[in-house]
Amino acid sequence: MLTIIAGTNRPGSSTLKLAVYYQKKLANSGVKANVLSLETLPDNLLKTDLYGKRSEDFKPIQAQISASEKYIFIIPEYNGSFPGALKVFVDACDFPLSFYDKKAALVGISSGKYGNIRGVDHFTGVCNYMNMHVFSLKLHIPFIRKEIDADGNLTEADTIKFTDEQIDRFLKF
Repeated sequence: MLTIIAGTNRPGSSTLKLAVYYQKKLANSGVKANVLSLETLPDNLLKTDLYGKRSEDFKPIQAQISASEKYIFIIPEYNGSFPGALKVFVDACDFPLSFYDKKAALVGISSGKYGNIRGVDHFTGVCNYMNMHVFSLKLHIPFIRKEIDADGNLTEADTIKFTDEQIDRFLKF
């Protein structure tokens, strides 16, 4: 199973729109992918699902992560890195069952001009620590609000070309 993780809990985010875009593109390639929005994390995750505890609300999320073999992380830039909600989510997941020896593609997005280069680099370090196999073609999409339209479609030819290439190559990875 392939899971696309929208790496923020911000409601109505461009991150989730891009995750759904990836899901549609994968479906066009005949691949079913699930989207996991961090908006669906339990509100009390910090108190209920860290340090060996497990809440009823997190169990279906954990089951989805455990069943996945590949992940596409859509990672928005928060203060020059990745969102704290993404780190808390990763920390709440069972280790090593959740991510160990599995594959990940990383996509950084930002409202500014660098496409979350540093955040993707920081998250690569987290993935490496968890012994994930990180796909080499990491995308950085700047000015995401100009890149994606109201219907959730990318509009810039270069971005479409590179996301298509990343998807095609990641499926073979």
